[in-house]
Amino acid sequence: MGTVKFVFGLICLAVVGFGGLPDRDLLGARERVVAIASSQVGVREASGRNDGKEVEAYLAYVGLKKGQPYCVAWVSWVFGQAGYARPRTGWSPALFPASRLTKEVLPGNIMGIWFPSLNRIGHVGIVVRKRKDWCQTLEANTNLEGSREGQGVYRRLRHQRTIHSYSNWLD
Repeated sequence: MGTVKFVFGLICLAVVGFGGLPDRDLLGARERVVAIASSQVGVREASGRNDGKEVEAYLAYVGLKKGQPYCVAWVSWVFGQAGYARPRTGWSPALFPASRLTKEVLPGNIMGIWFPSLNRIGHVGIVVRKRKDWCQTLEANTNLEGSREGQGVYRRLRHQRTIHSYSNWLD
């Protein structure tokens, strides 16, 4: 084990010595996005009407007014706090352009839930991890039941069959 750590240390030293780490330290970007998203678990709306100090900050980040759905604004805010200028939107389909779609279920990727009544992705969250057929996510404007009109930021466990798309904004 000590030899592995030593070799890894030498590799890291060589990378830094030959031009540095990749832009934004891509090895830590996923962990940073998930950590920032996790720090918001427990945020609740003030009156159940998409309001409150934190919720209004998420909405303001993308130019939306108090009272609007905020799951997408929250994802954009999380990425902004992690140092990324994009995505920055309040519209869920905008998080899934063809150039960003992926089949990989990686921490920090964005997941989208399709709503037939809307004929589009209508709720989003951030992937924490995949275990077998299940995906642990962090989501805003949801509740324990997984509604898209909940009252806060929650940690959720969703079966992969319920997730329509994944997008990667980190690579």
